[in-house]
Amino acid sequence: MNKETATAPFGALHHVTAFAADPARNLDFYGRVLGLRLVKLTVNFDDPGTYHLYYGDEVGSPGTIMTFFPVPGLPRGFRGAGQATQTGFSVPPASMAFWRNRLAMVGVPHGDAGPRFGAEVIALEDPDGLGIELVADGKAASRPGFAQGDVPAEHAIRGFFGMTLQVHDASRTAAVLVNLLGYAPGVEQNGRLRFAALREDDAPGAVVDLVETPDADRGEDGAGTVHHIAFRAPDVAAQEALRRRIAAAGHRVTPILDRQYFRSIYFREPNGVLFEVASDPPGFAVDEPAEAIGERLMLPAWLEPQRRQIERALPSLEGRSAFETQRVA
Repeated sequence: MNKETATAPFGALHHVTAFAADPARNLDFYGRVLGLRLVKLTVNFDDPGTYHLYYGDEVGSPGTIMTFFPVPGLPRGFRGAGQATQTGFSVPPASMAFWRNRLAMVGVPHGDAGPRFGAEVIALEDPDGLGIELVADGKAASRPGFAQGDVPAEHAIRGFFGMTLQVHDASRTAAVLVNLLGYAPGVEQNGRLRFAALREDDAPGAVVDLVETPDADRGEDGAGTVHHIAFRAPDVAAQEALRRRIAAAGHRVTPILDRQYFRSIYFREPNGVLFEVASDPPGFAVDEPAEAIGERLMLPAWLEPQRRQIERALPSLEGRSAFETQRVA
């Protein structure tokens, strides 16, 4: 690993994007149950009849952003090799009892998946079966929390802890994490390889765990599965430099694409997980005031002439409770 890679300000998650089957139920779960803020209400730019919902902290900081393509009636996917199978959120250690009580109160099944690397872990699923973990993170208390609904600020989720990837050959994914994306070599515990981003700050989402399952079936996209995970780049210049290194390493990588709130490149790591590298700027206040983000449907300029048709085609975001769905399931 060369010095440029080791000290580059990459590593740590920018966002995670997944599939869901019901936009109202998705909004209820992530907004009301988990207490995340809807920081952008927009559409899939490639399919404007489908919402793209972004959740995060109060301002949608990189490392806190969970996004969904909720497609009504989408069949459930299958979690397996070549996928990100668990999304870990960072919670102050003193708040774990609050979250156990809250999940029990609202009828969300959950259990203990830890201790893992010395930390408590609460495992649960969202209404579509997406694997979620709440991880007791000593760094979480140093990040600001904010009150959302009946989740008080002191117990609020503080962005991502990290991701678990299930792969056929961990060594090949490890090479990408260490040689290109700025992670330290992995540390093994109970069949799990943990990689931590080599950053000078305490950025959320700094952990990637690899679980090697050589004989497992490959995962299939659908509701309850992750489409891609995105790592941070500080700006477009650094992103372009990384793009050249990714291509030089033999990976097929896209040009830089304008996603309105960040710029993106995409490539598949050798086990098939779709990786994105997203720029930190410009952020979610680029097209509406920071204090009002997520309150109205925002469209890019090229879709604005179709606003009426798009609004008529989009399903309602009212009236589907994730609480009740979990009780019935």
